[in-house]
Parts: sequence; C-alpha cells; structure tokens
Amino acid sequence: MNAPQSNEKHLWVTWDEYNRLVERLALKVHESGWKFDMVLCLARGGVRPGDVFSRIFDVPLAILSTSSYRAEAGTVQGDLDIAKYMTMTKGPLSGKILLVDDLADSGVTLTKVIKHLQENFEGVTEVRSAVIWTKGCSTFKPDYQMEELPHNPWIHQPFEDYDGLRPHQLAAWIKKGELSQS
Repeated sequence: MNAPQSNEKHLWVTWDEYNRLVERLALKVHESGWKFDMVLCLARGGVRPGDVFSRIFDVPLAILSTSSYRAEAGTVQGDLDIAKYMTMTKGPLSGKILLVDDLADSGVTLTKVIKHLQENFEGVTEVRSAVIWTKGCSTFKPDYQMEELPHNPWIHQPFEDYDGLRPHQLAAWIKKGELSQS
C-alpha cells in the first residue's frame, strides 16, 4: 500500500523508510565513536528503534514509559507523566546511557527525562540522546538525529495503522492484507 504524498504539514513514512532511518541513525551513533553501556528507550515511540539499537550494539535495553499526548485524539500535548519504574534486565541504570526516542517534538519529554535521570539515578555518568526526527519547534536538540523538520509536520509512522484497529477487526484486516499481496 502506498502512503499519501508528504508535504509541509504531513510526513508519511513507510515501514521500509522507517527501518532505513533507524539503521542510519545507529550508524551515525557508531561513527561518532561514543561507547555506551545501555539503551534507554521511551515508550511507545522509542521502543522499536531502542530494540534495534540494543541488538546492533549488543547492550542491555531499558524501557521507560512516558505519556504526554492526550487531548483532541492525541494531537494536543498535555502534562508529561514519567513512569515511576523502568523495565530492564540488568539493573540498576548506570554508566553511559543512550536515550532513544522516535522524535523530538516540543522537546519537553526529552528535556524532562534527562533531568529525571540526572536527579534520580546517581550511577548514570552520561546521557546522550538519539532521535529519528527533530521538529523545528523543538526546544531540545538531540546529540544524534536523522532528519530536522523545520515545518513541524505531523509524522505518520507506519505502525499508527494499529491505533484504530480493534481485536474484533483483526480477521478482516488480515484478509485485506493477504488480498493486497496476491
């Protein structure tokens, strides 16, 4: 299925494009020469790239849930919630941390999470950030990014197809996908 045409207001991203951007971002981090001890990804948008980074760099993955988009069908940013606990197999969080998310939108989430890490995890010695996209309106400038988007488009990521899909619709969804591939 082809995505609609991107413009200044909307950026449509296919699975292939998304995967290549994540891989290129990983390469950019690698080429910087910076070595880190753990990937901390922000759920939900940072989970997919965080998983890829953890596998490529062969370091543990930690997941921290944050939430700020609530009003008007998720298009208006509300107060930021940071989960009390994070999920990781090797704890506690310490050393050099690569904080991964899909995008720096307003910049509020990444700014507050870094402050949260500095104030609550004394074993963390350094935090650097990596995102796929940085919007022009962001107050936060990540250490690593793939694309800067000066026009602040709404980014339509490929997994957003699942946002409107409900369990009772799965059979029809799968059948539609099988028909489009034949």
